[in-house]
Amino acid sequence: MSHRLGTLVALFALLLSPLAVLSPASAATPEQTYANQAVRATNAVRANHDRGAVKKNACLRKAAAQQARKMAAQQRIFHQDLGPLLQRCGMSMVGENVASGYPRGRAVVRQGWMKSPGHRANILNGGFDRVGIAARRGDDGRWYAAQVLGQR
Repeated sequence: MSHRLGTLVALFALLLSPLAVLSPASAATPEQTYANQAVRATNAVRANHDRGAVKKNACLRKAAAQQARKMAAQQRIFHQDLGPLLQRCGMSMVGENVASGYPRGRAVVRQGWMKSPGHRANILNGGFDRVGIAARRGDDGRWYAAQVLGQR
């Protein structure tokens, strides 16, 4: 009986070993969490102002990520040239919000961009239907965030 039990335990362990390798996807990075919070907060604010939700767009996210990386590397905020994104991302209109120093994606939207007239106007622009958001932490420990909004 103990031999049979030992065999069953060994077989059970063998069957479960692939599950350890095939564990669920790893948790989101801090950068992904920040960006996802900002997208959700953007859509919540838009809904509160009777605007449609913006959908994530990979091309705009790539542009936002490049901008966030550049700002974090230089430890300052600045805008990028949005003209090339019109054709590259297939947009008819684009806008950008940038910020630094907000510890979470919700905060950058609610306490940052929504309290600035120009940034607020971008978020509430009913023509925008796509978004890409990215954030990077600089060597100074501050978060640098970029939000690129677009209209197809």
